[in-house]
Amino acid sequence: MTTTLVTGATGALGAPTVTRLCAAGHDVRALSRRRGPGLTTGDLLSGAGLRAAIAGADTVLHLATGPRGKGDVEATRTLLEAATAAGVRHFVLISIVGIDEIPLAYYRDKVVIERLVRESGLPYSVLRATQFHSFVEAMFTAQRLSPVVVAPVFPLQPIAVDEVADRLVELADAAPAGRMADIGGPEQHTLAGLARLWARATGTRRPVVPLPLPGKLSAAYRAGSALVPGPAYGRQTFADHLAARADALR
Repeated sequence: MTTTLVTGATGALGAPTVTRLCAAGHDVRALSRRRGPGLTTGDLLSGAGLRAAIAGADTVLHLATGPRGKGDVEATRTLLEAATAAGVRHFVLISIVGIDEIPLAYYRDKVVIERLVRESGLPYSVLRATQFHSFVEAMFTAQRLSPVVVAPVFPLQPIAVDEVADRLVELADAAPAGRMADIGGPEQHTLAGLARLWARATGTRRPVVPLPLPGKLSAAYRAGSALVPGPAYGRQTFADHLAARADALR
């Protein structure tokens, strides 16, 4: 049985990944700063409890991220040191499509984190995915007090978090393979198009206002840096996601 440590194990991606790893026969250690049933206690920033948590682990899935990414680079350094000392045989990292081209501080840290993994000497796999359906939904929900729904003018290709979890389990069960092919959802939409789908699903009558934005950030998104060319990996569309959440959205 493979012993697998999962960071960010209680998060939006970590929770379904842990469930799938257990179903696939992994002995899963769900790392958390908290104590509780089914949790393995350890702190990625301070390193407290981390060496004991990772001892004997064959595989590490690094899915954790702090609020707005704060401390993610330092946390990854600490985890890589512990993984190296423990002799981990496969380090799997989740990352984001477009981090090389999209000028966000959070993305710049992701670039650094990928480099740290590559240079660690550990056998690794890195998977970049597009934004989750739930993230896109939250962008619009955050505007609930606005008289309009603002949608910057650029395309996205959101993917179901469960499908990303499925792919991570596939990688955990396979040999380390370096940078894997990026994955994205089955459809590319303008953000305004996604907003209109959300508006219909929630019953809001507020108008969707496409908003052209200046600057390098918007230009990178307009150029398609957040998209995955070629055949899509995901199957669940954003409309499917909204339909599955119909009761919660109304």
